[in-house]
Amino acid sequence: MTTSPAIVILSEAALPMARRIAEAIGGEVHGLSRRITQTVDATFTDTGKHLGVLFNTGRPIVALTASGAVIRLLAPQLQDKLNEPPVLSVAEDGSAVVPLLGGHHGANDLARDIAAAIEGFAAITTAGDLRFGIALDQPPEGWVLANPADAKQVMADLVAGASTRLEGEADWLGESALPLFADGQIPLMVSNCADATPAGGLLYRPKNLVLGIGCERGAGCEEVLALALESLAEAGLTPASVGLVASIDVKADEAAVHHVAHHFGCPARFFDAATLEAETPRLKNPSDIVFAEVGCHGVAEGAALAAVGAAGELVAEKRKSKRATCAIAQATEPFSNANLPGRARGRLMVVGIGPGSDGWRSPEVSQMVSASTDLVGYSLYLDLLGPLAKGKTRHDFDLGKEEARVRHAMELAAEGKSVALVCSGDAGIYAMATLVFELLDKADGPEGLTAAARRIEIAVSPGISALQAAAARAGAPLGHDFCTISLSDLLTPWEDIKRRVTAAGEGDFVIAFYNPVSKKRRTQLAWARDKLLEHRPASTPVILATNLGREGELIRIVPLGALKADDVDMLTVVVVGSSNSSIVTTGDGKTWVYTPRGYARKEGTAMTDTGAQISGDAA
Repeated sequence: MTTSPAIVILSEAALPMARRIAEAIGGEVHGLSRRITQTVDATFTDTGKHLGVLFNTGRPIVALTASGAVIRLLAPQLQDKLNEPPVLSVAEDGSAVVPLLGGHHGANDLARDIAAAIEGFAAITTAGDLRFGIALDQPPEGWVLANPADAKQVMADLVAGASTRLEGEADWLGESALPLFADGQIPLMVSNCADATPAGGLLYRPKNLVLGIGCERGAGCEEVLALALESLAEAGLTPASVGLVASIDVKADEAAVHHVAHHFGCPARFFDAATLEAETPRLKNPSDIVFAEVGCHGVAEGAALAAVGAAGELVAEKRKSKRATCAIAQATEPFSNANLPGRARGRLMVVGIGPGSDGWRSPEVSQMVSASTDLVGYSLYLDLLGPLAKGKTRHDFDLGKEEARVRHAMELAAEGKSVALVCSGDAGIYAMATLVFELLDKADGPEGLTAAARRIEIAVSPGISALQAAAARAGAPLGHDFCTISLSDLLTPWEDIKRRVTAAGEGDFVIAFYNPVSKKRRTQLAWARDKLLEHRPASTPVILATNLGREGELIRIVPLGALKADDVDMLTVVVVGSSNSSIVTTGDGKTWVYTPRGYARKEGTAMTDTGAQISGDAA
C-alpha cells in the first residue's frame, strides 16, 4: 500500500491549493465526490469513514479543512500515540499549516515542507522541536529507538534544563541543538549490541547490519530464519539493527530469503555472481564447490560484504544449517531507501483500470499504480490514468504489439523496477494477464524470457470489465447465466468462434460479444446475429454500450432482429439477452434490460448471489 500523503478536500474551492501541495510533497488528492466535479486521484462519499481508513492504514493525511473538524472525525481512532501517522490541517488559502497528530512521526517536518512550498506558516507546537529542532522519539530513517516509552520523560527533562551525553556515533544527534556534554546526565546510547543498556536514557539502534543468506532451492522458510536469528545471537547483535538481507541474484525469487527480510522488516537485495566473486579476497570461508555451482566462492559472506561496501566489515562468519548459510556484515552507515545497494526483486503489477472512469478504478489498482516506477500499456489506457501517471516513466505501445508490451514490462521488472502493466477493463479478461503467464510457461530458448524476468514478483489486480459496466448502465441483463465470446479471429480460428456462438445460442446464455467488428472485419457479428435468431426471438433485447465510463458514452437498446454491424465499432460491447431477458420502463421514461433469475417463483426460499439456497426463516 502506498504511503504517499492523501490531501483531503471537501470542496472544489480547495482543489488548486490541494494540487500545489500534492505536487510539492508527492501526494494524492482525495475529494468528496458529491462536491468535486473535476478529476482527482481518489473520491469518497463519507468523510469520517475515509479519514478513518487512511489513518488506520498509516497513510499521512493533509486535510484542507478546519482543525476541529479533523479532530472530531478522527477522535474514535486515537488509541496508540506511538503508531499514529502524520495528520495535518491546512487552511484553504495556505496561510496556516497545523500538525495535529504524529508530530514526532513526520508531521512537523511535513508541515515545514508544505509551508515552504505554499508560502504559509507551519504552526509547530512540539516543545522539543521548538527548543532543539529534533524529536528524540522520531529518529531518522535507518534508525530505531529501542525504548520509545522513555522518550517523553527524557525530552521533558531536557526541556527543563538537564544535559545529555552521546555514547556512540550518530551525526543526526551530534548536529542537533541538544546540550551534549562528556559528563551529561542523560545518556543517548547508539549500539547494535544485544546487551546494550542505557540507564535512565535512550537507546538507538542503527540499521547497519546485513544478513547474507545462501540456501538451496526451496529451503524451508523457518529453517533459514532460525539460522539468521541464531547467527545474530551467537554474535551478540540485536535483530533491531538488521537493515538489509542480501543474496545472489539467482535467489531473487527464493521464498525463504524474502521470509527473512519480512521478519526483520527490511529490504532484500541481490547481486550477480561477478560482484560476489570480487569479494573473494575478503571471504573467511571461500568454497570451490560453491564457485562450481554458482560462479562465486561464497554467497552468504560475499553478499554481506558486497552490501556493506569496501568500508564495511564481516562481523560474523558463515554459519550453516542443513540447507542454508548465513553471515553478517556491518556497514559504516545505517541503510535507508536512499543508499540501498544491489538490486531489488522486480515487481510486475498487472492492473485492470476498468472502462476508464476513475470512479470505476479500484483502490487496490490505484495503490499499485502509485507504487510503481514505470507504466507500460497502450497509450490510451495510460492517458486514462490522469494524475496517477504523474512522475512515472511511461512506456507506450500501439495496439497489435501486445506480446512486445508484456515482454517489455517483464524485462523492466527484471531490472529491479516496480512496473504496472496497465489494461482496460479487467486484466484477466481478454487482456494482458494471460500473456504474462503464457510467456512464463514457454520453454527456454532464444525467444524466451531472460532468467531474471522469470524471477520477478507478479501481482494481478481485478478491474471492472466492460461486460459489467455495460450491464450496470443498462440494468441487470446478467441476472442469470451468461458467457463472453470474442468475435475477433486474429487469435482464434473462425470455426472455433462459430462453434462457441452456436453452443451459447443453444444453451440460451446471455452473451457479451467483445471485439464485435473492426474496419476489415464486418461479417462475423451478422453471422452471430443470424445464428442466435435460430434460438431466441427477434425481439430479444441487445445492449450496445460504447465508450463506457468515458466522454461520449452511449448506451443503446435494439432488438436482436434489427442488430446491424454498422451500429457497432471496436469501442462497443454488445450484450445479447437470452430468451427470458425483458425490457421494463420506469416512471421517468428510462428503459432497462433485465434477465429474471426466478426469485418470484421461489416462494419461501431466498437465493444468495452465489446460488446457495437459504431457508425462508434463515433469510
